[in-house]
Amino acid sequence: QVQLVESGGGLVQAGGSLRLSCAASGRPFNNYAMGWFRQAPGNQREFVAAISRSGTTTYYADSVKGRFTISRDNAKNTVYLQMNSLLPEDTAVYYCAADRSRAAQTMNNIQGLDYWGQGTQVTVSS
Repeated sequence: QVQLVESGGGLVQAGGSLRLSCAASGRPFNNYAMGWFRQAPGNQREFVAAISRSGTTTYYADSVKGRFTISRDNAKNTVYLQMNSLLPEDTAVYYCAADRSRAAQTMNNIQGLDYWGQGTQVTVSS
């Protein structure tokens, strides 16, 4: 079992930036591929970004490519999502997730992911 706790959400103006953090505990952090997902009211949860166990390979949804950067610090058991040039349509609850066995490349499929955090709210005003 691993526990995930997101932080760093808040209210920003369009064009601004936020850095989300996801702190993990309970198991060796580098055993897990990690990802960020988001869900707006009335919408399905959708993939945002993923990162490999080593931190050297990353993947992004087309909607955030070039604006968001996922990274991880295995020594600190933490994964980050740097969000720049934020848009109102980025408003959502953002969740991190961890998986023991799948490759980061497959984390765009949200079905069957092993562990989820509680989420942190991001609101972007126009």
